[in-house]
Amino acid sequence: MLSLDSLRPAFGSIKRKKRVGRGDGSGRGNTSCRGQKGQKCRAGGQVAPYFEGGQMPIYRRLPKRGFKNIFKEEYAILNIRDLARKFKENEEVTPQKLLEVGLVKKKNGKIKLLGEGEIPFPLTVKVHKVSQQARVKIEAAGGKVEVI
Repeated sequence: MLSLDSLRPAFGSIKRKKRVGRGDGSGRGNTSCRGQKGQKCRAGGQVAPYFEGGQMPIYRRLPKRGFKNIFKEEYAILNIRDLARKFKENEEVTPQKLLEVGLVKKKNGKIKLLGEGEIPFPLTVKVHKVSQQARVKIEAAGGKVEVI
């Protein structure tokens, strides 16, 4: 009769763990499967993953292209419809409040307000950049926009 407690793995399918560096009696003593001499047999002696045996590495053979703009400013994008969902009438919207309600992820990141969506009530918005359309929509609702 076959039952769960009588199940056993097939013969030969389970192998004992290789215990390296446990003396000569283990069958893997002396050099501990590392071979003789050289960098790879020593403690901490690995070759860096990018090392190509001394030939000119690929990152030096390939030409460099393009350019990295280190002065680029990145803005968190925010739409008017997002403000309408999270804030109430006559409330002041600051980067700190946007972070608290979860509309912005970075603590000290810059914020740009875009004009997608509608806002039916006035708000005072303080952000780093505002699109023209967003400014017109907020002011038409009776709100105010301040650029920090």
